[in-house]
Amino acid sequence: MKIVGVVVLYNPEDNVINNIKSYLGLIDKLYVVDNTPIPNNNINVFKDKKIKYISNNGNKGIAYALNEGAKEAIKDKADWLLTMDQDSSFKEGSLEKMINFLQEIKKNKLLEEVLGLSYDKIGVLSVCHRTEFNKGEKLTGISYPLVVMTSGNLINLDVYKKVGGFKDWLFIDAVDFDYCLNVQKHKYEVVQMNTAELKHNLGNIKRIEFLGRTMFVTNHSATRRYYITRNRHYLYDLYQEDFLDYCAIELGRTRKELIKIILFEDNKLEKIKAIYKGYKDYKKGIKGGLK
Repeated sequence: MKIVGVVVLYNPEDNVINNIKSYLGLIDKLYVVDNTPIPNNNINVFKDKKIKYISNNGNKGIAYALNEGAKEAIKDKADWLLTMDQDSSFKEGSLEKMINFLQEIKKNKLLEEVLGLSYDKIGVLSVCHRTEFNKGEKLTGISYPLVVMTSGNLINLDVYKKVGGFKDWLFIDAVDFDYCLNVQKHKYEVVQMNTAELKHNLGNIKRIEFLGRTMFVTNHSATRRYYITRNRHYLYDLYQEDFLDYCAIELGRTRKELIKIILFEDNKLEKIKAIYKGYKDYKKGIKGGLK
């Protein structure tokens, strides 16, 4: 079983090297795909013989960069692709657990029967993402979430080819959720190993106490707000027949987030305008990156 990885860079900070060290020793090769606007000198940072550095000469979006890594992985005849964000790192022993699980379920038919899950049907094996939202939760065993975030996933490359990979035109936001829904639409499984943990940074999250309730405010930029809004509507169109409840909940989040922006966040007007533009561009059928 050959496992390689891809990590996507965008104006990386110094801790990216330490994050990479948390998993580099357990994979056969790592493709570092750089979306940093040119000129950049990041190539000089990655000297390990296991690393192949690829510059996109500008920001082509997370989906495009992940597909670049997947193409390289397929050329190298890999079986699984580890997808990573630059600001994520594994808790010690976590990636080993994921790899051991795949090896065991591949060779042990009894384990397949007990779990009701076959090796070939796993489209995504995900880690438990530790963020401000769930840092106190205690989870065990495996679960079957509808969607998971990109970072820390092992992607079955046979399934990747069957579902058509990541959608470049989403650019950023909803790229991971779209992939998970697409995998399940094609009758493959998204599996989360709850005893494997990833330290994951979701940006400038703040915990707010308001009217006796605890809320989390993400403080996403106006640009992110544009993509979140636009791509949620595209996902609704793509998957409402198969996953209507999820799609409806996602659309409803925009209204709730708008209230949080008005009450708690900076740059309110800029973000509100971005949300409106995202919806307007969806109605026009505009896709890809902002011009």
